[in-house]
Amino acid sequence: MRFFRRFNLSRDIGIDLGTANTLIYVSGKGIVLEEPSVVAIEKKTEEPRAVGKEAKLMLGRAPETVDAVRPLKDGVIADLDATEIMLKEFIRRVCDGVPLVRPRMVIGVPSGVTKLERRAVMEAASEAGAKEVDLIEEPVAAAIGAGLPVAEPTGNMIVDIGGGTTEVAVISSQGKVISESIKIAGDELTESIMHYVRREHKLSVGENTAESIKLNLGSAYPVVEEEEVMEVSGLHLLSGLPRTISITAGEIRESISEPVSAIIDAIKRTLEQTPPDLAADIIDRGIMLAGGGGLLTGLDVLVGRETGIVTHIAADPLKCVVLGTGRVLEDPSLDRVFSDRSVLV
Repeated sequence: MRFFRRFNLSRDIGIDLGTANTLIYVSGKGIVLEEPSVVAIEKKTEEPRAVGKEAKLMLGRAPETVDAVRPLKDGVIADLDATEIMLKEFIRRVCDGVPLVRPRMVIGVPSGVTKLERRAVMEAASEAGAKEVDLIEEPVAAAIGAGLPVAEPTGNMIVDIGGGTTEVAVISSQGKVISESIKIAGDELTESIMHYVRREHKLSVGENTAESIKLNLGSAYPVVEEEEVMEVSGLHLLSGLPRTISITAGEIRESISEPVSAIIDAIKRTLEQTPPDLAADIIDRGIMLAGGGGLLTGLDVLVGRETGIVTHIAADPLKCVVLGTGRVLEDPSLDRVFSDRSVLV
């Protein structure tokens, strides 16, 4: 019984099952796990070699006997078996190896997922040990986690930029009034950097290197006079040998300008379809950025300039969705936010 008093895992777990990272919230404990959504699997035995941080280090570096994969793509499950392996391992870590009584799980999903994709999430959760699964759309969860007053009959706009999708939504009275989900987000920014470096510098770099460039130099709008420079190593395409080059923040801003523009366009389209009274609320309250993409330097400035609306960054943008699932677990008054509810046998 000490286990249940300590973890309260017999019923309540909130999960942000993200393309880039998976976060788990336990009722009464808070966020207890934050790991990359990556699995390394032995090809012969189909057994997991590594999950999470260790598996991510193997991306682009795995031996030929191992597949290092990201089982989620564009915010949805692309490899069901790998997703089940990953969830089981993460939940085992949360439990410290103690056998788990089948809990209730609240899981965030993109607003544009199909019924088949929702069923895949429920199946993965069931295989990982869930007895009951409630699905909540990620922009709604992000708005709750960001502290927006979603229960009030006023307009709140959230832009949740994750790894695989960007979710733009206007929320009022615990419900989504209008939303748009596009498959352009953090991964697209990383890929754009890889293509730019390959095209302009004839240098092939891996996903981890491109992500590091994005984190260190990435920006949507110039906010400093003297821009940073970073040394980048990779394989030179012309010589076939390893080489190191210098790349500037301005170059990276240029390389990601197209996907950033697509995100801005999605925000504008959503605003254009927003009812006038709710649009007035948004002008008063501003736009809230969440997700890892919300941390892109200067993005809040660019959104504000393009829309004419003050734009804020959530206090903890990377954790907004999982914090939202946690608040829903612990606040019964937020029972109208779920898009799907299922008791699994």
